[in-house]
Amino acid sequence: MAKAPYQPPVQSKFGQVFDSLFLLALVMAALFVPLYLGLAGGGKTTLEMADKSWAGMQQNATMQAQWEKLGYTDGAEAKDGKKPEKTPLFSGITTFGGLVFIAGIGAHFEGDIKAHTDHVLKEIQKRLEEVGSSMEKVLKVNVYLNDLKDYAAMNEVFLGRFGAEPGVRTTIAAAGGIPGNSLVEIDCIACI
Repeated sequence: MAKAPYQPPVQSKFGQVFDSLFLLALVMAALFVPLYLGLAGGGKTTLEMADKSWAGMQQNATMQAQWEKLGYTDGAEAKDGKKPEKTPLFSGITTFGGLVFIAGIGAHFEGDIKAHTDHVLKEIQKRLEEVGSSMEKVLKVNVYLNDLKDYAAMNEVFLGRFGAEPGVRTTIAAAGGIPGNSLVEIDCIACI
């Protein structure tokens, strides 16, 4: 006796509609209940989070004006306010949302890894403070060493420079070396 092929049970139209509405209700609950109850955003209500977002946008506009006054650009204009003849390769510093991104900074002078690391960290600190951030607000750091043998000495200078609770860090030795003969180059992302 041959078996009949499997056929899934037939669901009524009511069952299909019910299943769809039930799934929609689950999705809506997952999205909106945490916001309504203030569970998202560290216990803040939706209105408080919206106010903070608006304040962040206003702060970014203020920082943009400060940067322009200091001579920094977003890559579209030269420091004198005129458009550059050639498009810049990259921006040295930029923001998005409540974040500030600082491109890699090296030390282009004769010296050892400790002198280079100290110089680079001071430059990062200066740029962060110029835009209203600080070393304690750094979330992510990338360290590029010219030679991995400098790792321990770089760490001696690095330790404690980003506060008691530093952000995450990745350290590598660049295979081809660092441009400009710097022994170290560091970039970072910070909140404002």
